[in-house]
Amino acid sequence: MKFLLSAVTLLFVLNASSQTRFGIFAGAQATSAKYRIDDIKQPTENKFGFHAGLGMKVPFEGQLYFAPALFYSMKGYKVTFNKFVFPPDPAAVDNSTTIHTVETAFLLQYDFSSQPGHTFLKVGPSLDFQLFGNEKFKTNTNSVVDRKMKFGYGDYGHYSASVLVQLGYESEKGLMIFWQYTYGLGSINNADSGPRIRHRGFGLSAGKYLK
Repeated sequence: MKFLLSAVTLLFVLNASSQTRFGIFAGAQATSAKYRIDDIKQPTENKFGFHAGLGMKVPFEGQLYFAPALFYSMKGYKVTFNKFVFPPDPAAVDNSTTIHTVETAFLLQYDFSSQPGHTFLKVGPSLDFQLFGNEKFKTNTNSVVDRKMKFGYGDYGHYSASVLVQLGYESEKGLMIFWQYTYGLGSINNADSGPRIRHRGFGLSAGKYLK
């Protein structure tokens, strides 16, 4: 939480610069996970969600900019198990999750042109804070469990890290549209001998720089 507050403070400090641009964005996304049990890949499907937040564009050098962002992201995945695992439960045969997160992204942006209207590329790390979530799974006795996800040292983890890649276009009027790919680096599972669960996602967003 201290890191999150520091990130918010950094955004406002950077915004004090007269050359800094401040914007908002939102979009839809399809997320899943790279899910492995004992290094055996499990079949997964996408869940649909969205993200929305605040971003900045701070001049760095030439057409290179520092572009931090702070945003909410609704993620999740569907997985079918071919091995028993905890979490969610040794008797589970599948699982469908919805996870509410806040991300702090520290991106570098390169504009492919110095013209007011131009394409751009953003790349950089993001720290993911899993706030709360829900999971629904079937068991090998044909019962269904629908419950809140448990976060802690022996369950799901509150934190993970990802790399974000964004490719988009900014207009002369400050409008933007971009495609985003999320590649999770850290597992969101903390349980010993449990699965390795890393976020994956694609999204399309639109936004605008504010005057």
